[in-house]
Amino acid sequence: MNADEWSEIRRCHEAGESIKGIAARMRMSRNTVRRALALNAAPDDHRSRVGKCADTVDAQVRELLIQDQGITIAEIGRRVHWSRSRTALARKVSEVRAELAHSNTTSSRIAAGVLPTPATKFVGRRTELRELRRLLGDNRLVSIIGPGGAGKTRLSIEAAHEFRRAFPDGVRFIEFAAVRTASLLAQVACDALALENREAHNRSPEQVLTEYLRDRRMLLILDNCEHVIDGAAALADRLLSATSTLRILTTTREHLAIPSEYAFHLPPLPTHDENGSGAVELFTARAAAVLSGFELTDRNVDAVERICEQLDGLPLAIELACARLTVLSLDDLSDLIVHRPAALTASARTGPPRHRSLPSAIGWSYDLCSPTERALWARLSIFPAGFTLSMAEKVCADIYPAKDTIMDTLAALVTKSVVVREKYEEHVRFRMLESIREYGHNHLSPSERGQLHTRLLAWCGETIAATARHWHGPDQIRHVDIIKHNRGNIRAAFGAAMSAPDDRCAVRTCVEALTSSMFLWACGISVREHRMWLTRALALPDIDASARGRVLLVLALVQTLQGDRESAEYSLYRARGIAEEIGATDLAATATHIGGLRDMFAGDLVAARASMTDAERRYDEHRAPADLVAMLRIHQGMLLSAADEIDSAGALFEQVYVETAALGERWFHSYAAYGLGLTALLRGDHTRARDLAIHGLRIQQSFGDVLGTTLMTDLLGWASAELGADGRAAVMLGAASSMWDSIGQQLYGSKRWIALRAKAVDTTRHRVGDAAFQKYWDEGRSMSTSDILDFIFDRHGETAVVPTAMASAGPYHRAGLTAREREVADYVVAGMTNRQIAERLVLSTRTVEGHVEHLLRKLGLQRRGELATTAPR
Repeated sequence: MNADEWSEIRRCHEAGESIKGIAARMRMSRNTVRRALALNAAPDDHRSRVGKCADTVDAQVRELLIQDQGITIAEIGRRVHWSRSRTALARKVSEVRAELAHSNTTSSRIAAGVLPTPATKFVGRRTELRELRRLLGDNRLVSIIGPGGAGKTRLSIEAAHEFRRAFPDGVRFIEFAAVRTASLLAQVACDALALENREAHNRSPEQVLTEYLRDRRMLLILDNCEHVIDGAAALADRLLSATSTLRILTTTREHLAIPSEYAFHLPPLPTHDENGSGAVELFTARAAAVLSGFELTDRNVDAVERICEQLDGLPLAIELACARLTVLSLDDLSDLIVHRPAALTASARTGPPRHRSLPSAIGWSYDLCSPTERALWARLSIFPAGFTLSMAEKVCADIYPAKDTIMDTLAALVTKSVVVREKYEEHVRFRMLESIREYGHNHLSPSERGQLHTRLLAWCGETIAATARHWHGPDQIRHVDIIKHNRGNIRAAFGAAMSAPDDRCAVRTCVEALTSSMFLWACGISVREHRMWLTRALALPDIDASARGRVLLVLALVQTLQGDRESAEYSLYRARGIAEEIGATDLAATATHIGGLRDMFAGDLVAARASMTDAERRYDEHRAPADLVAMLRIHQGMLLSAADEIDSAGALFEQVYVETAALGERWFHSYAAYGLGLTALLRGDHTRARDLAIHGLRIQQSFGDVLGTTLMTDLLGWASAELGADGRAAVMLGAASSMWDSIGQQLYGSKRWIALRAKAVDTTRHRVGDAAFQKYWDEGRSMSTSDILDFIFDRHGETAVVPTAMASAGPYHRAGLTAREREVADYVVAGMTNRQIAERLVLSTRTVEGHVEHLLRKLGLQRRGELATTAPR
């Protein structure tokens, strides 16, 4: 409890509020309230040696209290140069306060600038609170930055309540939302701090403010700074320069951009959280407040998660949505949100105007943007899956905004939290929350949308074509990453083109994109989705014969990999007819190759061998692209292994393995590793088979090829079963079975591969028993692709990185010290005083003293200095 809290407790109790009510409202125990009421003066962290209070300071104390009846005892001690008993001074201050009580000014002074008390329970954000505590220990200015409705203000209020005991001179909340003139900010701050009696005609509000805060250990919260960002930045900079122990926490949608600022970006709440916190927890709490008895159950959790995802995990949007539950079911609400943002227009009347609806919250940011920023905001909404700077320049640039202004305008939108900057390894991408993106999209005219869709489709076509050109080479993964990160953009572009079949240019671009790469399904676009786009493309009008033939060939390959041999045969029949009609020998060669693959999976090895041999000859004659040749060799190796020609198969796989390694190519290299593992398994070298399967899987993690990952997981399961790793083998076999279901038939529908799987299943089941095997199998089938990769590589069992501050905690841990006590011990060893530690950890000095006492007792030490000799080196 600090001086502010003591005064507030006394004021509330005198006003008739119960001890229980005070404790609940101020978030403290009832015993703490009782202790405050028993004290004749406020407690303080700044304690001195015991002495007597001289009456000579009585007049000074009285004058200070008349000037500022909210002044703390700590400040009074500084003003009168008190060096003796803190308790004695507190008693004198209490006596003078009682004498001045009839003026009834104390209560108004104390109440000014106090923290708001939210009507609802704070939910989630515990990780963010811990991070804010750390940041405020290391930095004097921290800005919570995020879009409208992200919960910046709510988090700052909760942080202030949690950290208030670390600031003996109190915490003050200053709201800037209603201020439109930057020159009034200092005056608003003076009003919030009740400094009216300090104002004078020859001193500015800023001077009054800095003088008051000069030596105070206080936390100021400056809320909603974005619309007066320059003025707020100047004020914060001035206050920090003029004070020594002041801390400032701001909430804003835009950086203050001053050297002392630490920008803490507040993300949306997680919509899926295994710990039960985040968006779902918030929705449950707010829904229960609207609907008595509402609970999260197994029956409604999927609907709640879906709603939270649709709302981007945005706290304001979730609260607004819950208000609709008085008239809607969860499913109805989910359907309504699809038409956002107009759906969410109801909210509590007590909220600020900009929070009365989701459009209002977003419109608040829109109004703060310049015309150029608004124009780019709207144009960037064409990217549903994020974008890079170069993408924005290629797709969004026009006369207005011009290409040479895109970078600066995009930077401005990032600082205003309209656009979120994200980093993937060494690359930077940007995205907008869906609600913000849709708001911008609604500001596009129909003609502008059409123009942007055309440009986006052109970009997607160029990107896919570039990936195809570099597929058999060292830049393969870089181009795959571009496809993976832009899957949503590609879907949007294809969907728009196929929804407007009369646009012949768009149709042509779409078909060329789909047929430029036979391996789009290996870049994160699933086999099923790839087939869907190809099938829709065939239905488009005015496709020339050559393009239709290419679509049919890629479709035949996809159908073959799914084990749908009847459909593949029909697609090949049509492709061969077109190839013959237009004399396209390249199409005929590829059709022969894919026909051989189809025959191999059907078990007709003679026909498969004949077709693949013919395809090899044709590829040589026509100098086919390297990726087609490499694919043919992999398929020939699989054919030879199916025919039990193990040595020949191994030699062919080895050739591809060596050539791709020398080239720096990775995807065909992983399939060659699989082939070598398969031949090793067939020879009985199960250890080598396991190692090669793992090697192939490691490479596959860089791609979005579920088919390859599934194939290699199956091989690893087969090898593990032979090596006696029964439980792990059963889990992997179950996971592979589930993944094959998402592709098509199990193991291409090939009896040969299915027999190998059955052998591994029988071996493992026999060893562990039916019940245990079924348990492992079901566990594997319930795993996602990322889950099974985590399982295979034991990612969650890896040694965690130990933070530097805790690296020496071994002996402390053995002594039974808590994590906080170990942290305090490290700072003690570093030579910091209790007050310095309290400032660093944003704790009260009394709390730190308690930690020091406890850790000394646990370590069997008498003095702080002994820690240095016993601390681990």
